[in-house]
Amino acid sequence: MSSSNPTPQIQARTSFFGLDIPFLDHLGVVPEYAENGKSRISLVLKPEFTNSFQVAHGGLVMTLLDFAMAAAARSAAKHPLGVITIDMTTSFLRPSVGSIVVEGSVLKAGKTVNYCEAVVLNDAGEITAKASGTFILRK
Repeated sequence: MSSSNPTPQIQARTSFFGLDIPFLDHLGVVPEYAENGKSRISLVLKPEFTNSFQVAHGGLVMTLLDFAMAAAARSAAKHPLGVITIDMTTSFLRPSVGSIVVEGSVLKAGKTVNYCEAVVLNDAGEITAKASGTFILRK
């Protein structure tokens, strides 16, 4: 008797600048670049990522800002292990809808701690949210 179990589909994982981050892969985040203390990622907003106002949920926006800053910090230090968020402050300026682009940058790089910022841009190039954060290089 043959088995009726279908063969599981193996989906290719996205490399997030050298790291496997299943949560970002699940969301469909597209890593564009991370080099010389700057990063850029993007995401097409899906209905399941919205709040009751049908705009990007704040938690999603904060996730994207956090990763963009972390990627910028890793790229400035050429640090392969990743970084850990120490703190993060976020401001929401207008609703995020449609295609979301997030750009991160390092303001000051230290031997173990990096100070970063990131912005979320809408299709018109307007800033919809911004964040600043402090990141420690993982050892």
